[in-house]
Order: sequence, then structure tokens, then C-alpha cells
Amino acid sequence: MTFFNSAVDVLQSLVIALGAGLCVWGGVNLLEGYGGDNPASNAHGQ
Repeated sequence: MTFFNSAVDVLQSLVIALGAGLCVWGGVNLLEGYGGDNPASNAHGQ
């Protein structure tokens, strides 16, 4: 049972790390979307 508990702890840590990484990535993408004053940041539209 100890192995099962430690496996659950590892999975929880992985899920939290993945969620934090996605949150940071999403925030960066959101901020990049507001870069209308920089024409280079809108180059993917052409």
C-alpha cells in the first residue's frame, strides 16, 4: 500500500507541474496577443 500512496503522490506532483506549465504558457500567449503596438508580433496573420 505504501508503493501505491507514493505513486499517487508522484502523479499529483506531475499533474500540478503540468497545470502550472500550461498556465504560464497560456498567460504568455495571452500577453503576446495584446502586442498590437509591435507589428512583428502580428506577423503570423500574413
